[in-house]
Amino acid sequence: MAPPRPQPPAVHHALLCVNAPAMAASGPDGQLRGHGLHGFYRNGVRVLARMELRLGGMEPLPLQGTLTSAAQARFLGAVRVPGDLDPDPALTVERLRHADGVETVTVRNTGARPARLPLEIALGTDLGPVGEIAAGHRPPDLPGQVQSAGLRWSGPVHSAVVSAKPSPHAVLAGAGVLRWDLEVQPGARWSVELRAELESAPGGPRPPAGRGTGVPLPWAEPEVRSDDPRAALLVDRSLDALSGLLFADPDRLTDLYPAAGAPWRFGLAPADALWAARLTLPLGTRLAAGTLRALARRQQLTPAPGRTEGLLPGALRHGGPELPPTCTATEATLLFVTVLAEAWRWGMPRMEVAELLPAAERVLAALREGLVDGFVTDLSRPAQERAAHPVAARAEVQAQAHRAALHGAELLEAFGRPGAEEWRSWAAGLRGRFRERFWIDDLSGGRPAAGLAPGGHPLPALAGSLVHLLDTGLAVDGDRHESLLDREQTRLFAQRLVAPELDSGWGLRTLTAKSPRFNPLGHRGGAVRIHETALAIAGLAEAGHENEAGALLEGLLAASAHFEGRLPEMYAGEQRAPGCPPVPHPAACRPAAVSAAGAVHAVFALAGVRPDVPGGRVLVRPASTAPLGELELTGLRVAGEPFSVRVSRIGVAMVEEASAELQLVAR
Repeated sequence: MAPPRPQPPAVHHALLCVNAPAMAASGPDGQLRGHGLHGFYRNGVRVLARMELRLGGMEPLPLQGTLTSAAQARFLGAVRVPGDLDPDPALTVERLRHADGVETVTVRNTGARPARLPLEIALGTDLGPVGEIAAGHRPPDLPGQVQSAGLRWSGPVHSAVVSAKPSPHAVLAGAGVLRWDLEVQPGARWSVELRAELESAPGGPRPPAGRGTGVPLPWAEPEVRSDDPRAALLVDRSLDALSGLLFADPDRLTDLYPAAGAPWRFGLAPADALWAARLTLPLGTRLAAGTLRALARRQQLTPAPGRTEGLLPGALRHGGPELPPTCTATEATLLFVTVLAEAWRWGMPRMEVAELLPAAERVLAALREGLVDGFVTDLSRPAQERAAHPVAARAEVQAQAHRAALHGAELLEAFGRPGAEEWRSWAAGLRGRFRERFWIDDLSGGRPAAGLAPGGHPLPALAGSLVHLLDTGLAVDGDRHESLLDREQTRLFAQRLVAPELDSGWGLRTLTAKSPRFNPLGHRGGAVRIHETALAIAGLAEAGHENEAGALLEGLLAASAHFEGRLPEMYAGEQRAPGCPPVPHPAACRPAAVSAAGAVHAVFALAGVRPDVPGGRVLVRPASTAPLGELELTGLRVAGEPFSVRVSRIGVAMVEEASAELQLVAR
C-alpha cells in the first residue's frame, strides 16, 4: 500500500507576522513547535522551526496572542510559582515577536517572593524551503552546534544562527536548548532578546529585498472618519497588511511592488501586484509606478517558443468546477495598460508615463495578435496553438481587453502615437459582439454568460468573475468608459449579484449556490473572494446601483469585524446566519495584496473621487445613499498633492483640500 500523501498545513488559526522578505508563523500560544508552517522564514527558507519556551519546566499558560501590526505579534502567558498557595499567577511571560526574526522574552514577577527557576528555550530547524512545507513535507531537523551566545545549524546552501542577549548560562547543542537560571525579585522583570538569522553560501543568486529601513511607504497614510467605525479599522489594518508585503525590485531598489500574499505566494505575481497598485491609486502613484517599472523589465521583448512578444509572466489559474482555467499572464498583460492610464489620470508624472509607453504599446500589439473570432482567449499561447486547440473566451477577459483598448487609445492619443482610433473602433465592435453573443435570456430577464466555448456556445456558469464587467475604468474628465453590457443588461446583472444565490451575506461567492458543484470552500467554486466583492461594490456604485453596492459593502464590513479588520484572501461562501461568524478558508493567504487593496477600494469608492489630472479636473460623485453615514477621507493624493473630501449623511460631497491647479466638479 502506498504511503499516505502529506497534507498541506492549514494556516487559518496561525498568527502570521509578515515583513517582506521575512515572516513568522505560530499558534496563538506563541510556541514554535515545528508543526505545519510554524517557524521564522526569510527568502522562502525556514530559518527556525522550533522555539519552545519553558519556565521552571512548565510551558506558560496561554492568555493572549494577537497581532499588534502586520509585522509584529504579542503573546502573553502565565506561570504559577511552585509552592505558591495564591491562586493568582505570580509570573507572566511576554513574547514580543517581529517577522524579521527578533523575539524579546520578558518574565515579570508580581508575587511576594523571589522567583528562582530556570528558563529553557528549545530550538531547532530543518532549513526547509517554504514550497516543500506548503506541500506538507517536513524535512528532518539538522544537528545544532554551539556558536558564541547561541546555536548554529548548517545545510548545503544555507545556515541558520540564533544568538541571545544576555548570553545563556548553558547551551546544550545536542538538545538545542538555551538555559538561563533566573532569580526575579518581587516587582522586577528580566528580559532576553533572541535573534534568528539566515546565512547563504557566497556566489548564489541575489534574493529579493524588502522595503529598507527608513524607506517611506509608497502611499500616503490616510485618515478615515465615518459613522460606521468598521470602515476606519478596515482601511487602517488593510494598509498595514499591504505594507508587510512590499518588496524592492533588485534591479532598482527604489521601485517597490507588493507580493501576492503570505505564506504561500510570498513573491511577485504580476496580476496581483498590478491589482493592488491600481486599487490604492487614491493614496498616490508611487506604488503603481514602481510596480509598472518592475514588470516592464520582465516583459517578453523578443518572440520565444511558446511566448508572445509583449506578455508579462503569469501562471495557469484554476477556473473552478464549471469553467476552464485561465492564464494570469493574459490578465496581467491587459491590466498593465489600465494601471498606466489610470495612474496618469491620478497624477503620475508625464515623463514617467512616457518611459513606460513602449511597454504599453507592446501589450497592445500582443492583444492585436491574440484575437480569435474577434474575442480574446489566452494571449500566452502562440497563434498556431490557438487555432489548432481553441479554448473558451471568458467574459472577464473580454472586459479586461475592452478596458485596455480604450485606455491604450487615450494614452496613444495624448502622447502623439498612432493607433488610437483603431483601438476605439475595435472596442466598439467588441461591445456589439459581446452584447449579442454573451447574453443568455432566461425567466428572470437574462444574464451574461461566463464565456463562449470554442464552438460559440455560451457557458452558463454564474460566477463571481463576471463582476469584471462592471469595472469599466477611469476615463477622461473623471467619467467611466462604456460597459460591455448595455444599461438594461447592467440592471438585470446588478439584481442577480445581490440575490442569495451569489451574495452570501458576507460577500460575493465565486460560483452560484444553485450550481450542483457549488462548494463553499472552493476557491473558484463558491468561496468569497474579497477582491471580486470590492470590484462589485465600486462598479455597482459607479453604475448607479447604490443600494446593491451598499448591501454588498455591509456584508464585507460585517465579515471584517470577525477577522479583526484583517480580511484574508478568501473565506467560505456559506450563507450568513445570526450568531455564526464567517468560516475561514484553511489555505487562504493572510495577508493577501488584492484583498487588502480591495478592502481599501471598497471604502474609498463610496466617495466617488475620479480625477483627470492631465485635464486639470477632479469629478466627485459620491454614493447618494451614503451607506457608511457621514464619511470623511483625509490624506488622499491627487496630482501628488493632499486631497480631502467629506460626504454627508445625505450623500453630498464637500472637497476640503485639493491642489489649486485642479477644477472641482460635483455631480
